[in-house]
Amino acid sequence: MSYTLDRTFTDAGFDEVDTRTRKALSDAGFGVLTEIDVKATMKKKLDKDMDDYRILGACNPGLAWQAIGHEPKLGTMLPCNVILRATDHGVEVSAVDPVASMVAIDNDELKKVAAQVRDMLEKVVAEI
Repeated sequence: MSYTLDRTFTDAGFDEVDTRTRKALSDAGFGVLTEIDVKATMKKKLDKDMDDYRILGACNPGLAWQAIGHEPKLGTMLPCNVILRATDHGVEVSAVDPVASMVAIDNDELKKVAAQVRDMLEKVVAEI
């Protein structure tokens, strides 16, 4: 089982894919709570160069509320990360698969919420 939902874009640059990703997330009811520019962080902290790599911490508040209600410690696994990274083949977008990331938690109600979030994130990735 893969742990990400992936799509590669060969027709757009990194910043355009970033803009399209944020719009698709917003249109699906997700907000971006955190953002990490991994490229800049690695340069600053380690003086290492790397291709563009950004982590967007996305959250759908209503579904996060439901999930935490079923499993109070779930906050350790939130938000749903979506990464954008430059590759030799284009810009790759990868969203976490919530079903795969929740596999260690034995809670059927949480699994239902995770499946709903996965369906939403699959649509987000398709809409970018």
